[in-house]
Amino acid sequence: MDPVSSVKEFIRKQVPDWDDEIMATARFKAFSGQRSDWEPKYLFWKDLILKIARHLDLFIIRPSQVKEEWFNRGGLTPLCLDHVLCSMYNEGDIVRNVDLVDPSSGRLSQLFRKVKNLMVRSPVTPEIVMLEDHLFLTPLLKDKTAQIIKCLSESHWTSSCIITMSKFQGMCGGPSEAAPLLSYLYGLGKAQYFSISKEVIEGVKISLSSESVPAISSLDLDVLHLIWTTQKLEDQIDVINRRYEMSRKSALASLNSGNKKVALRHAREMKLTSESRERCTSLLNRVEEVLHVIANAESTQKVTEAIRIGAQAMKQNKISVEEVELCLEELEESNDAQKQVEKALESNPISGIEDEDIEEELEKLELELESENLQISKVEVGNTSGEMDTLESTDSLTDALSNLKLHNGSASESVGQKSPIPTRTENSKHPMLEAA
Repeated sequence: MDPVSSVKEFIRKQVPDWDDEIMATARFKAFSGQRSDWEPKYLFWKDLILKIARHLDLFIIRPSQVKEEWFNRGGLTPLCLDHVLCSMYNEGDIVRNVDLVDPSSGRLSQLFRKVKNLMVRSPVTPEIVMLEDHLFLTPLLKDKTAQIIKCLSESHWTSSCIITMSKFQGMCGGPSEAAPLLSYLYGLGKAQYFSISKEVIEGVKISLSSESVPAISSLDLDVLHLIWTTQKLEDQIDVINRRYEMSRKSALASLNSGNKKVALRHAREMKLTSESRERCTSLLNRVEEVLHVIANAESTQKVTEAIRIGAQAMKQNKISVEEVELCLEELEESNDAQKQVEKALESNPISGIEDEDIEEELEKLELELESENLQISKVEVGNTSGEMDTLESTDSLTDALSNLKLHNGSASESVGQKSPIPTRTENSKHPMLEAA
């Protein structure tokens, strides 16, 4: 199925009444009146354009293609499409080529271009937008850059990484796709272009975290050179492997035809090719080992910095190491207890209990809790006012004794040991104690 037919089929799935003549006539009319009059129609076309672009995995569109191919119904095209694209540009959903910043240009050139755009900035009309060769959809640029960062994060454990420009272009889909993506990342402060002028090695440093990309250092230049060397060695090994396979096939064909002399010559080529592959592989392993050491050193440096900041924060907040260890031990004990509860629940699953029974039990517990709170509040009020009611049960007497405040604990304890009969203290006013 060609791309145009694929788009037509996708549109019919997204818009079931696409072929309805009455609806099509209303949608294809030009905008008129105030924005509130045509805004629903504008949102319809905007969402449809973004959906089709996501379906085709595109973030670069051509206005002429959108109008003449995507939305062409038997020679009829939307008269409002130029206004739709212009409104999307004014709202930031579309970026033109002139708005992109070239990260490979110098800072002076970028500053001059910004000043020029501010001084000679003219209002963008629908006609100007339709004359553009390419337009870049900002929401899809954002999605594509997020995919690239996620892909790089899977193979790098540092907060930023360095890749060659050729690899970045391969991840983006080509040089034409890489330019707007790099410009978008550069505008967000998430990427920075740099190069080694001696050998014209281009690279990109990309931030894999929420922070901005760090400035380019001399170590970054060395890392770029090592990464470029790694890619060159890998390409060379691929060429050697293909050459070795061709020599092997030629040697086998010569042996089958009985030409041993030619077969021997191909065998010598195989041996030389194999030795060359071993040398390239050995050099590649050494370069990768150096890159691995550098990555480990960067991780160690970040860990050391994190430990230093943590120690400084603990010192400022007057937190000792023993307190931290105690908190960690308590947390570990809590986790162990939680695991034991989970294991007990798994080994003894609760079955045969209805939700109604559980709700009844909860209501009973709530009533008991309210009654207990009520009794406690009554006792507290009685203690505050100094007027306690007569307690008839042994449990109430025990509660009253526990509320007494003895001024001389040792003396009371000795008296209690000598006689089992309770005595009245000066502060006691309980009638039962006076009777005793």
